[in-house]
Amino acid sequence: MIQNTVINVDEKNLYIEYNTSFEDRPAIVFLHDSLGSVQLWRDLPGKLAEATQSNVLVYDRLGYGKSHSMPTHERTVNYMELEADLLNDLLAELHIDKAILFGHSDGGTIALITAAKYPERVEAVICEAGHIFVEEVTLKGIYDAWEAYKTTNLAERLQKYHGDKVEILFRAWTETWTRDDYRNWNIEYLLKDIVCPLLFIQGEADEYGSLDQVEKTVSQVSGSTEKYIIPGIGHTPHKEAPELVVKKSAEFINNLF
Repeated sequence: MIQNTVINVDEKNLYIEYNTSFEDRPAIVFLHDSLGSVQLWRDLPGKLAEATQSNVLVYDRLGYGKSHSMPTHERTVNYMELEADLLNDLLAELHIDKAILFGHSDGGTIALITAAKYPERVEAVICEAGHIFVEEVTLKGIYDAWEAYKTTNLAERLQKYHGDKVEILFRAWTETWTRDDYRNWNIEYLLKDIVCPLLFIQGEADEYGSLDQVEKTVSQVSGSTEKYIIPGIGHTPHKEAPELVVKKSAEFINNLF
């Protein structure tokens, strides 16, 4: 059964695509990055579903795609912790209690936070290029993205996926991460509470984060860990090396179930 719809969670409308084709199998839940959407995952969810015989939930995070708009570009420092709470409520609404979280960038961070705060609901995490603290390389990447937004057709291209939300969501991302009060943001204190298996995927040439993000994550979680560093690949391994990411992720999931 495939369900493509908007559902109300905590008085917020979230657009979901939920495929429940595999009975008594876990659900892989995809969490996109700061400019992402359901559409931008392209065929990755379907390929991973087939490779693992798993159900798949893909959704537009709050303020993105077809989901509820952000009222303002201003975010609190703990906005990803709040998104983890909303994700937990979304999983509860859909009666998903065996979730494998696959998150990219901000989505990877939200996956880690959710696993730490709601361990009873999360079976495993695949964190792709997630962040647990702020680095100078991250800020440089964001400043470069802001320059591209001002000087290229990036805004026009994003409108295809986000419509009139583009300006707010782009400012929400760039202005939050570069604010002075965000420099000390850090979720390392939560990592010990992650007890499920974790696969951390990162490109060795990631323009938004160093390998310290990987090393300091896998060394502090309580569950079993595996890291997969891909040489010559940047911040989006699932787009730059999709075959490798699907193969490694499928191996990880199939070894668990």
